[in-house]
Amino acid sequence: MASALLAILQPPPQNRRVGEATRELNGSTFSGRLMTCRNSIRRGDSRIISAALLGRRSGRTAKRKTLIPDPDYRIPVVLLGSAGGLVYSGNLIPAVPVGLLGLLLLVQTTRVRFVFDDEALEVKVGEELRESGENVFVGGKNRWKYSTFVNWELWWPNFPILVYFKETQTKPEGQIHFFPVIFNGKQLYDAMVERAGPSKTSRPK
Repeated sequence: MASALLAILQPPPQNRRVGEATRELNGSTFSGRLMTCRNSIRRGDSRIISAALLGRRSGRTAKRKTLIPDPDYRIPVVLLGSAGGLVYSGNLIPAVPVGLLGLLLLVQTTRVRFVFDDEALEVKVGEELRESGENVFVGGKNRWKYSTFVNWELWWPNFPILVYFKETQTKPEGQIHFFPVIFNGKQLYDAMVERAGPSKTSRPK
């Protein structure tokens, strides 16, 4: 009776072989490689996810768009009008330099552009935005990085006619620049504040 009961409880020979084969497979090199491969895939997934997140973050630090203030003809028109008034009143001598200055600024307004790119202010020429060449007064390229700006001012806020800035790119002790405001004063002011920092002057009206 006992031997019959033991015979019933013992698994059939085929089942024993399957169990032994399964244990051998679990302890084999193949099983170890399978687990290693699975872990590598998981690590690879984490690397892919990390790379995707880094890509999204780097995409947020895109370059700032280029700003180009519109031309403004008010100053040359005022000068030419003043020259005409001087001629009408018989003051020909002062009318000549005033008229010539007005004519010069009129031409410059049609061709000179202030270009504020991501890292520097550059003076360019024409609708094609060609390079303006070397600065005839202080030398060097007409391009100055915002990081070198010491200070700048816009005179006068209500009717801006002159923009001034000082930079250390041209020479370490600082180089001063003056430009007539032949651009939209508000656009110029906003661009200077955004790219070069705040000024002591108030916003143009």
